This record gives sequence, C-alpha cells and structure tokens, in this order.
Amino acid sequence: MKTLFILRHAKSSWKDKYQRDFDRPLNDRGKKAAETIGQYIRKEGISPELVLSSTAVRARQTTDIVLRAARLRSELRYDERIYEASPSRLMEVISQIDEKLSSVLLVGHNPGMEELLNLLTASSEHMATATLAKIRLDGADKWTRIAAGKGTVDLIIRPREITG
Repeated sequence: MKTLFILRHAKSSWKDKYQRDFDRPLNDRGKKAAETIGQYIRKEGISPELVLSSTAVRARQTTDIVLRAARLRSELRYDERIYEASPSRLMEVISQIDEKLSSVLLVGHNPGMEELLNLLTASSEHMATATLAKIRLDGADKWTRIAAGKGTVDLIIRPREITG
C-alpha cells in the first residue's frame, strides 16, 4: 500500500503587486502556519520517505519550514512540474516516484492539490493554505497503479485546527 501526503503551501504575501506569482514569498501568517504543521507532523510521527515540492518561492519556503519544524530527514526534491499543475500533471509526477518508496509528501498549489485529493478519493475537501492531507492508496502496490477514486482520506488537518 502507498501513502500520499499532500500539503498546500502556506499563505503568501501580496505586498508587492508587481511581483511575479512564482516569486511570491510567505507572509508572517504563512510562516507561522507552516511551523504549526511541521510541529504537528513531528508530534504525530509522520515521516514520509520522500518530499516533492514545487519550485515556487512560497512552496520552497513552506517545505523548508515544515521539514525543520518536523525535524524530518526525508529525501527532498524540487520539481518544477508541480507549479500550476493540473491533477493529471500531478498524477504524472506521482507515477514516476521510485516504487520502493511507500510514503511521499507532495507540496504544491491550488487548485491542483485540492483537485488531486478529490480525484484520488472521490471526495470533496477544501485545501486551504497550509492544509495537510493523508491519502491511503489501498490496493496500490505501485505508484504507477494509483487510480482515481481508489484512495481514502485518512487525515485532513488545517493549522487553525491544531491546538498547542
């Protein structure tokens, strides 16, 4: 069985209205939310073997803060295909994960992350910024074999739902 964690990047800054979308950093609220999710991951013992992140600045910052707060030593890779990715593009990225890995964290953007969750689980969940979801992919012994509607949402947690 494969387990896919998906994390939408934390809240970004719109202070510089001329800044390219790709280059937008996290705002203070986003940094705090990423820290909260990272601490939650550590507390719950979540330990993905691989972290795949979008190359956009806000996703990189989210990933860095979460990994530091969670004290994770997972392999980390940045993949430019995750930025502005459709669910089908995200499925392509996932299908190329090394089959020996059983647990992966994917850090990206909406609407793609929310649509991927809905596609894999046939459920309708909102992925607010810094939301973490765990999808159990029953019957999928290979990343190339994950299919729409076959996953189960085991967890969906938003920073505001986490109490110290």
